[in-house]
Amino acid sequence: MEQRTVGRSGLRVSRIGLATHTWGARTDAESAAAQLVAFTEAGGTLVDTSPAYAGGAAQRVLAELLGDLVSRDDLVISGCAGVIPAIDPPHADPALPTTEPLQPTPEALRPTIDASRRTLLRQLDRTLLELGTDYLDIWSVAAWDPSTPLDEVAATLEYAVRSGKVRYGGVRGFNAWQLASLAAIAPVCVAQTPYSLLARDVEHDVVPAARHHGLGIIASAPLAGGILTGKYRDGVPADSRGADEATAAEITNRLDERATRVVDALVTAADGLGTSPLAVALAWIRDRPGIASLIVGARDIGQLTGVMAAETLELPRAIGAAIDDVSARTE
Repeated sequence: MEQRTVGRSGLRVSRIGLATHTWGARTDAESAAAQLVAFTEAGGTLVDTSPAYAGGAAQRVLAELLGDLVSRDDLVISGCAGVIPAIDPPHADPALPTTEPLQPTPEALRPTIDASRRTLLRQLDRTLLELGTDYLDIWSVAAWDPSTPLDEVAATLEYAVRSGKVRYGGVRGFNAWQLASLAAIAPVCVAQTPYSLLARDVEHDVVPAARHHGLGIIASAPLAGGILTGKYRDGVPADSRGADEATAAEITNRLDERATRVVDALVTAADGLGTSPLAVALAWIRDRPGIASLIVGARDIGQLTGVMAAETLELPRAIGAAIDDVSARTE
């Protein structure tokens, strides 16, 4: 798999990254192991994780796979901090991980954003302990926190890098002015943001801001929750996110006329190229200006195989331009 340099840093990552947000929830440990092995054997290096994924279960699954199954040194692990999952015990000592499931109170059912120095470093220490590693290759502030002074966030990133616990700093989900404000005073080189054929607003502000400050873009949700695979063309599959009560509204609200046009264009392009709509959608994002990598999750090894097919797909210029036109917003 081709490796790319992230922004103006020296960090190199595979141009397709493996997302782990379904691990420990919709993806069991056995399937996760098969995915990680197949991904690394194909030359993939970038693995995305977070203490908030699946309430912390995803990170624990990854921890079990490092070492014996896949060498830690073969991976570029991208972690984050600043979002406390509903079941995360804020009082817990990272050296004494709890074994008993917590029963969250009703007001604690939603994740909490907290980018204070205390919480960022607490989550970093716990992540390192859980993964059994001395450092993270990429460590990002997971969300903008209006309650924490920007200087404090910047100083925390500086300390994490200087201490050796973090190789490169980054941000996730920041808008353009938030990204620019932090990048001006903190050692960040990565901006992870949702970016797909159905989510192109970032091209007008976040991407230019990131490129101006020398940050590489990691595109998350490049398949728009699975819509761009074409699986919703004939209804909602029973095993899809659109049929899951927790995510159904998110998917169905995006199944509009524009989504239909884009998916139809992807299907037409895929038929002509002898590949899948999924691969075409990923190849289009992969080749956008400023993109260092994109992260994609898979429920099983079959889905991952389809994702990996995008690595070798080169879109003809005419097809890329046609998809670009169809997906552009007109309002």
